[in-house]
Amino acid sequence: MRSFIATSFAGLLFALGWYPAAYASGTLDTIRARGTLVCAVITEEADYTKDDAHGPLTAFAADLCKAVAAAALGDAGKARFLSLPDEQHGLKALQAGKAELMPAATPDMRMSAIYGVAFGPPVFFDGQGFLISRDQGVAALTGLAGKPVCYIGNTEADTMLVATAQMRNIKILPFPFEELGEMEAALVSGHCAAMTADISLLAGARAAFHSRIGNFEILPETITFDPLTPAYPQGDPQWAAIVGWTLYALIQAEASGVTQANVDAMLESEEPVVRRLLDDSSGLARALGLDAGWAVRAIKAAGNYGELFDRTLGKSSPLNLPRGKNALWTQGGLMYPMPIR
Repeated sequence: MRSFIATSFAGLLFALGWYPAAYASGTLDTIRARGTLVCAVITEEADYTKDDAHGPLTAFAADLCKAVAAAALGDAGKARFLSLPDEQHGLKALQAGKAELMPAATPDMRMSAIYGVAFGPPVFFDGQGFLISRDQGVAALTGLAGKPVCYIGNTEADTMLVATAQMRNIKILPFPFEELGEMEAALVSGHCAAMTADISLLAGARAAFHSRIGNFEILPETITFDPLTPAYPQGDPQWAAIVGWTLYALIQAEASGVTQANVDAMLESEEPVVRRLLDDSSGLARALGLDAGWAVRAIKAAGNYGELFDRTLGKSSPLNLPRGKNALWTQGGLMYPMPIR
């Protein structure tokens, strides 16, 4: 809580254009001196690891990194990627100074204390769901009563499945596995009615079914709420603000109809929020220590949040995830920006 209050207060000072010299960004100085931003990204491995509950988010994380690099260094091409097998390795890389940003990590108070990292605003809302064969005729979790449900044993998915089934009095037939590949084979062969894991992992599994992908669907119901956020070393409020405001800029761009294709034309917009976002009239660039046009560069690098999501996770990607909770707040989702004033 103290860390949150301190970061929020520092953000207020930045917004007012005043902050003590102690808050000058060592991270921004470091990446400018080196000429690159190093981001820790989790690369999907052939063998499932219980240390990483999420699916293939590499492309999503890489594009977020490019957006931050464009905002902070003026060029998305200055993003560099440190590929790692799971989140714990990513946090270790931040702690060791091998990376300045992990664009999509699971917030964890214990890991924050162990590795000396801080977490920013949500970039993606994941959660434990269910991948089913359409042949089962199941439309909701209650329809799995009396049916075998696959999961990886001794994981959070195991714990939450058992707890949810007990609380809702749904008598499922638990079917634990040690290997993801074996679990997928059991689902395809009909030995499992459903498999449960975070929906990003389920979407990755479904994409691997190739010609049979249409035989499977992810139920709309989730039983956990699992946001992912940027992670970065503690103690640098300016860097935290740069990362956070870059994300907010992409979300506001979607809300305001600013896209990769029209961002230059939108510089002529008279709409107040668009003007503050794109022409630096809010003074946010100076407060963040960035060059003018930082938001324009971020949008050109990654598109607005909706474009980024659709390209890497949504309808234009192999995962084909619906927006769901990741839709804008104006469309029933949870994605909203801080006001740019």
